[in-house]
Amino acid sequence: MNLKDFIRSIPDYPKKGILFRDITTLIKDKDAFNETINQIVDKSKKFKFDKIAAIESRGFVFASAVSYILEKPFIMLRKKNKLPASVHSVDFELEYGKATIEVHKDSISKDESVLIIDDLIATGGTAEAAAKLIELSGGKVSSFIFVINLFDLNGCNNLINKGYKVENLIEFPGH
Repeated sequence: MNLKDFIRSIPDYPKKGILFRDITTLIKDKDAFNETINQIVDKSKKFKFDKIAAIESRGFVFASAVSYILEKPFIMLRKKNKLPASVHSVDFELEYGKATIEVHKDSISKDESVLIIDDLIATGGTAEAAAKLIELSGGKVSSFIFVINLFDLNGCNNLINKGYKVENLIEFPGH
């Protein structure tokens, strides 16, 4: 099954010049979604980790299913002011703005290894912020797995150059 066939491309969303890669067409097809989860599970077996984290919100769709299958705890990396208890926060730049993500301070213990899953990587700013949150919490990033890599925006290469392990399922140009 070619998962690329299930990704819809929407030009000029959320702003002019961005070619948005929409995963809703993938997750609404049960066979494509199952195949995606199975591929993430297979790729995750290359790494040793204690917990799985995902970046709000589309990363939750994939990571929660993988967490269930692998019987690993699931950690939510959320947008600012969405978590009720004490948090660590990291500000970062997006391709089209600024944002903050947070994690509960009690989600990750010292030296726990965390696999980070997200739907897409572009420039890598969000992924780097996620890694900083894990490290700020005392944990270590085992690796990243992305469903989509926008290869010409160099996010995966940026993470690899910082010493992180990175996997992805499919690739598209970012523009």
